[in-house]
Amino acid sequence: MPQLEDEVDAPASASDHVEMFELAPISLWLEDFSGVKQLFDHWRAQGVSSLRDHLRGRPERVAECSQRIKVLKVNQRTLSLFEADSLDHLVDNLDKVFRGDMLKTHIEELAQLWDGYTSFASQAVNYTLSGQRLDIQLKGLVLPGHEETLERVLLSAEDVTERETARRQAARAEEYAQGLFQHSPVSLWVEDFSTIKQLMDDVRLRGISDFRVFTDVHPEFVQRCISEIRIIDVNQHTLEMFGADSKTQLIADTASVFREDMQRHFREQLIDLWNGKLFHAREVVNYTLGGDELHVHLQFSVLPGHEHDWSLVQVALTDITARKKAEAYLEYLGKHDVLTKLYNRSFYVDELNRLERRGPFPVTVIMIDLNDLKQVNDQLGHAAGDTLLRRAGEVLGKAIDKPNCAARIGGDEFAVLLPGVDEDGGLAVMENITQLVVLNNQFYSASTLSLSIGMATSTPGERLEVVVKRADALMYEAKRNSDIAR
Repeated sequence: MPQLEDEVDAPASASDHVEMFELAPISLWLEDFSGVKQLFDHWRAQGVSSLRDHLRGRPERVAECSQRIKVLKVNQRTLSLFEADSLDHLVDNLDKVFRGDMLKTHIEELAQLWDGYTSFASQAVNYTLSGQRLDIQLKGLVLPGHEETLERVLLSAEDVTERETARRQAARAEEYAQGLFQHSPVSLWVEDFSTIKQLMDDVRLRGISDFRVFTDVHPEFVQRCISEIRIIDVNQHTLEMFGADSKTQLIADTASVFREDMQRHFREQLIDLWNGKLFHAREVVNYTLGGDELHVHLQFSVLPGHEHDWSLVQVALTDITARKKAEAYLEYLGKHDVLTKLYNRSFYVDELNRLERRGPFPVTVIMIDLNDLKQVNDQLGHAAGDTLLRRAGEVLGKAIDKPNCAARIGGDEFAVLLPGVDEDGGLAVMENITQLVVLNNQFYSASTLSLSIGMATSTPGERLEVVVKRADALMYEAKRNSDIAR
């Protein structure tokens, strides 16, 4: 044992140092920076105070520094790393090793020496003699006793290519994902629902099992959950869609976006989450910051890895306002006469059948015929006839309010249904129509609007089709009397 201790305590010989340098598992370079030191002294004498500023944008001066460095020795790991046969082979091809952006990173190494540091570090890109890229973590140390001349500087070059390649791939993947997020043609929101989950967990702990009933009784809970939504990020399309200048503006004014009927929709989202549906979709209504209504298709998803706390969720909103307007217009066309803006015959028939089944009774029916339409068409043209029809629509639209309805059921024929209105009420409506016709004629001089009107009110047990026939007969009688009077 004493012999072993003596061996441990014995100082390393020069041959040991040589062997350690040669067999080190990391690339080692022993270099002479004295020429660089002389150049530093020259520049200082010229008044240079900041080497970084002096070299920045002057690659020829950086190259001059690099050319003054002498490579004295490298180890075996260096030769194998850079694919060199010998020191001379490596030195003769240093222009292949140190190229591209190497001079930019070299500035930082030189600046650290200029500032008086005896050690420096940087990250650089080198190349093997066959042209393969090497990411290098470089560290340098001025050996003791050479601080004034920089004649001996030991450098280690750690190959971190694999690590840096992985980092670059991760950066590219993140940039790609961020690009998809920012430039998606769909409005994307990244939000934190963790506080909402805590609130809902607390409700479960209180023994609540039917969340729908709970929110019926406590609507303020839904509002509380809305206030606890934390918006983390939104993409560019979101700003454009909601008319916001910036994320800050949008986040600060979300009350303008999520209002009115939004609480009802959000309650349904909470019920889905309560039932374990971490992905769900529905159509909702939002508003732009300018107050315009937006119909959107909402898709909600708790992102993978966050199912336990809902701390990261994504909401995708697709603007379906144009589609909704088209659907509403098609629905309008299915129920309305385009020319007069009144209901059409199809709606009239459906409404008559509905009243037949459900009431309320009595039902009063007013049948109306537009006088002289054919004569106006023949003498003044169909445009004039269309104007007359529109005027009739204006009068009836003004005179009839919901739940009553007025419909154009033929070329010059109109019908008014008055559910729950007795005969006196029907007579009052007829009188109102007559007065509105007089008023309408005061604003038009080309032709006179004239209506023949008949009214009938249902009796208990009477079919509505019979009521319609009675009203129709009275209307034709009024029309004949009008023709005779003229």
